[in-house]
Amino acid sequence: MSIIDEKKFQFDQAVSHLKSELNNIRTGRANPVLVENLQVDYYGTRTPLIQLASISVPDAKSIVIQPWDKNTAKDIEKAIHNSQLGLNPVNEGNIIRLPIPPLTEERRKDLSKIVGQKAEEAKVSVRNTREEIWKIIKDQKNKSLITEDDMFTYQKELQEIVDDYNSQLQKLGQEKEKEILTI
Repeated sequence: MSIIDEKKFQFDQAVSHLKSELNNIRTGRANPVLVENLQVDYYGTRTPLIQLASISVPDAKSIVIQPWDKNTAKDIEKAIHNSQLGLNPVNEGNIIRLPIPPLTEERRKDLSKIVGQKAEEAKVSVRNTREEIWKIIKDQKNKSLITEDDMFTYQKELQEIVDDYNSQLQKLGQEKEKEILTI
């Protein structure tokens, strides 16, 4: 197993981290992912909303949260108000409705920039991993553990892998930007 194979999981982590970050960005359409990891103060313990209620999407413009314990409705409502999502929950006793307001053009552009920043952070992570692997390869060459031909073979293989991951990251970012900018 080569050093590239040993470190490949770090490239995969960059992609999965970007996917996770992009899922938390509101697009103007209802999506349970927006709120399911919202931390709710539940009897003094910070608990993800998904562990306290069922979350459904009856239509493209609203999310319905049905707490399993009706006493937590106020805590859930408070957590939503305190989040940076810009949503106004409507507490109807046994359910909480979250109307999803349409995004303004300005907000869409801001979110698009945030998506670009998140994609760039992921690319930096991939570059850092590439540099870490390249340093190990050069170190092995200096210790005569691999030949110069092997070093250049590894370099070419590494660059192909990095290019592939960068294109995946680019595609994820572009898809999310398109989703945000589509009205």
